[in-house]
Amino acid sequence: MAFSYKPSGPVTLSEAQILALHQKLRDMRHDINGRLANITAAAELMRMRPEQQRAERLQLVLEEAFRAKDLLVAFSRKLESELGMKPQ
Repeated sequence: MAFSYKPSGPVTLSEAQILALHQKLRDMRHDINGRLANITAAAELMRMRPEQQRAERLQLVLEEAFRAKDLLVAFSRKLESELGMKPQ
């Protein structure tokens, strides 16, 4: 479901708020990169040794993908909240 967002008015962020959001962005980027590395490693192992622990690796791929999505959604909601963005 896609929403159109619009700020509720002018937005002013303090330097501390900007730095906090930037740190959250860096943390999210690091966490998602880690999840993608796990997905890549599991897929590579499934390709190289398909007979070994395929079900467990497939489960890992699915779990990591959902965790990456959850990290992105959480950051997006925090950013929208900090910027006073509301669905139209």
